[in-house]
Amino acid sequence: MRFLILQAIFTIANTALANYQGFNYAAQGNDYASFHNQFSLSRSLSKSGTFSSARLYTMIQEGTDTSVIEAIPAAKATQTKLLLGLWASVDADGFSKELRALDSAMSTYGQDLRDIVIGISVGSEDLYRSSVLGASKDSGAGQDISVLLGYIQQVRDKLKHSVLHDTPVGHVDTLDAYTNHTNSQILEAVDFVGLNIFPYFNRDPATSVDAAADSFWKAYESMLPLSLGKPVWITETGWPTVDPSKTGGASPGVENAAKYWSKVACELQARCINFWWYILADPAQMPFFGVTNLRESSSGSALYNLDCGGSANCSNTRTAASVSTTSKISTLYQTLNGASPARSPIC
Repeated sequence: MRFLILQAIFTIANTALANYQGFNYAAQGNDYASFHNQFSLSRSLSKSGTFSSARLYTMIQEGTDTSVIEAIPAAKATQTKLLLGLWASVDADGFSKELRALDSAMSTYGQDLRDIVIGISVGSEDLYRSSVLGASKDSGAGQDISVLLGYIQQVRDKLKHSVLHDTPVGHVDTLDAYTNHTNSQILEAVDFVGLNIFPYFNRDPATSVDAAADSFWKAYESMLPLSLGKPVWITETGWPTVDPSKTGGASPGVENAAKYWSKVACELQARCINFWWYILADPAQMPFFGVTNLRESSSGSALYNLDCGGSANCSNTRTAASVSTTSKISTLYQTLNGASPARSPIC
């Protein structure tokens, strides 16, 4: 009975803010016009216009010190829902610039910003990059857990009494990072868990796309019992169409990317799980994960079929309601486990 109750909790948690699906968008090389173009293209990639959400990594427009990223007015113009991001693998001065840009966005756009923001992620894979595994792959600068927790609290303090006062605050990282016991406090500090899963890069590479898809779902399902009843959103996954450096496991290519999409993205859509695919237009040279040919054509089109058929009947719960739901689910989860409810400081 207890197992069935927990399963129900995880199901509720992961459909409480369902119906947000889209792509990741890099700040590099993008301005208002290119963001607007990409957001419009995203909606056209399925007959039902399903892909109407965008995940960002930073609040700061490229080439500026603290100017608000121009994805925000582009999202307002195209009615695109945003999962905002503040880049956290920086020192205190660098993060203060992210906070100033967030503050400026709230004062500039007010209620219009509230209408399009569904959540805020503080950081992206910071704990993974700071780990031994991340360092071994030369993945770049990460962030210490204690600093990251402080940054999350700074964001919560900034949101108090603001137009985004009840917006869920979370973090994005890998399963390895979340299962590392030294990082356990991060799950207590957030309202949602952003999870990046890339079977393509597994240490023991999958021998087929079918095996890779199975690996994805095993990783996702193993995260659910660890999330303290909080929603788990898929913030990055994907499959490259080009990767000259690949030497083992399932190959890159359009055919395999399309197959991975059908087995993962279409199933995420059917289950009403929030997800942001990596990536609409890839700024990296290699491997190339982009799902469109925007590098070759300014109008852009999909490299393979991204339409999963009829859209799932997902409830589109308002952000404030989802925070309340998350809090109640977390309380029930903690009670079932014989502990006092661990309360995130919901703003």
